[in-house]
Amino acid sequence: MSRNATETTIAEHFAEFLAGLEPTKIPASVTDTATLDLIDAAGLCLAARSTTYMKQIVDSADAPGDCTVLGHKQALGVQDAALANGVAIHGEDFDDTLEGAPIRVGAMVIPAALAVSERYQCTGERALLGIVAGLEAVCRLNHVAAGHMHRAGFHPVGVIGALGAAAAAGVALGFDRKRLTASFGIAASMSSGILEYLTDGAWTKRLHPGWAAQSGVKAALIANTGFFAPRTVFDGEHNFFKTFAPTATADYSHLTNALGERWYLERIVFKPYACGTMIHPYIDCARRLRNDGIKASDIERIICDTGEGLVHRLWEPLAAKQRPPSGYAAKFSMPFCMALGFYKDDAGLSQFSDEHVQMPHLLALAEKIAYRIDPENEYPRNYSGHLEVRLKCGDVLTYHQPHMRGGVHEPLTPDELEAKFFANAQFGGWRKSDAQALLAFCQNLRQAPDLSGLSAFRGLSVPPI
Repeated sequence: MSRNATETTIAEHFAEFLAGLEPTKIPASVTDTATLDLIDAAGLCLAARSTTYMKQIVDSADAPGDCTVLGHKQALGVQDAALANGVAIHGEDFDDTLEGAPIRVGAMVIPAALAVSERYQCTGERALLGIVAGLEAVCRLNHVAAGHMHRAGFHPVGVIGALGAAAAAGVALGFDRKRLTASFGIAASMSSGILEYLTDGAWTKRLHPGWAAQSGVKAALIANTGFFAPRTVFDGEHNFFKTFAPTATADYSHLTNALGERWYLERIVFKPYACGTMIHPYIDCARRLRNDGIKASDIERIICDTGEGLVHRLWEPLAAKQRPPSGYAAKFSMPFCMALGFYKDDAGLSQFSDEHVQMPHLLALAEKIAYRIDPENEYPRNYSGHLEVRLKCGDVLTYHQPHMRGGVHEPLTPDELEAKFFANAQFGGWRKSDAQALLAFCQNLRQAPDLSGLSAFRGLSVPPI
């Protein structure tokens, strides 16, 4: 598809909607979702604050700056702060997702909006507006060619995330249509992220949302200078989706239809378990098996009916997934996560350790778990779990979880999300009083005259865990 110089491009149409967002015209349910995502993200930053990978990311910054990395004493420049907070939010795989067209959302958007707002003295209202814009941008962009980036070997978090972060930064800074369009055009050339982390659980997956946040911030700042960027980034001959999703027939209606009427971000969901989203319903089934009094020694085999789209990321190669090499790799292993759920009755932050992946009883159960493809499985429209448990006595038990807890069918309540926030803060070594202050800051962001209050959450003394 080509456009002449006077015809409105898809990027310009979408940018015009985002640039025209006004706080008073955004439904309360949309603002509430954005605020809950901010709270969830802030807690996750605290949970990851003492990890080796976060120390390495912060140490990689080449200079101090004015922007807060939540829970860290050292303030960084606007790009490095966006990078660090993005890595922290996604680092333990406990952050949000989008149901129906899976992608992480807040980890790319929220760090970008916070960093530019703190650096350039934006109001809290502008920061929250940027978060709303970025969340909606990621959600809609990910529907255009849902699933096809994965097939091409790309991680949509790093690819689409850069554009969402650019939208968040640009709207927070008050960009008009022209500058937002340029931000998309520039961010598209900064998009990146490949799936090779799946082979051995490498940490590059953690890097992708932070890199996207950093790229989006830089794209917006470059666009603000008037830099010449392609306005045909979505509909030109060498466009974004043709490059990153070559097997797709792009459906651009998601960037043009029902803007401001139907909000895709309302399908953002929050995780009860610290692992791959599509695994959650299977963990619920494994926990019910345990709570029904079945012992691991009673089990001959567990066969899981699964969607074909889950296999290459969560099931194969099966022998490697049954014996993950690290606690981080275990987060993307369907068999091991189910074994954790069975034995630990949970799959939270403390369960995914390198010690756990060496425990013989967990490995023995994981080796009993296999899959078969169900052509009727609803993935990605719905995440469900299906177990056929064959016992040594000859009995066969079946378990079914029809949807993801925390998803649109059974969302976590605000009280449950607050409990998750405080648990994450405690895991990161923060005092309850400090966590309460950060929670209040997030809840009241819209009323803040600026984001100078973020500096109160740098470092802070911590008690022993």
